[in-house]
Amino acid sequence: MRATEITIGRTFAVAFDDGEDFFEALAAFCRESGLRAGYVTFIGGFSQARLVGTCEPLKHPERPLWEEIEVETLEVLGIGTLAWDAENDRVAPHIHVSAGVKADSADGRTSHLLGATVQFVTEFRIEEWISPAVTRPRNPDLYDVPLITFGQEG
Repeated sequence: MRATEITIGRTFAVAFDDGEDFFEALAAFCRESGLRAGYVTFIGGFSQARLVGTCEPLKHPERPLWEEIEVETLEVLGIGTLAWDAENDRVAPHIHVSAGVKADSADGRTSHLLGATVQFVTEFRIEEWISPAVTRPRNPDLYDVPLITFGQEG
């Protein structure tokens, strides 16, 4: 287990608008505000989203799944963390969503978000973490999964 006490900084309310690329807008906000780490919650809609998933049986359930599915016209609830990716000099989000597919009786999908386009609006609460340093380096011993670390500038 890894744990630390977090010092909270600023809190933001942010709205992404219709047609915006979700991760591009999030990256732009982080650059403009100087935010390097934090916690996000959001509600909104996506015209399309890419989620981790497959329709095939899992060959190795103990390993991470790198495949993706695409879904359209969604209502979403999301939550995640932001950590600094020193290797790429940018914020590295780790975001999961629960989404209802509007055209399929709001049938649900829940998974790791890989990409999305905002439909109408997506409204955020972003809480900045200012210390310790929070990073997300890849762990080559664990299938190259990026893992959150505290107090290490990677």
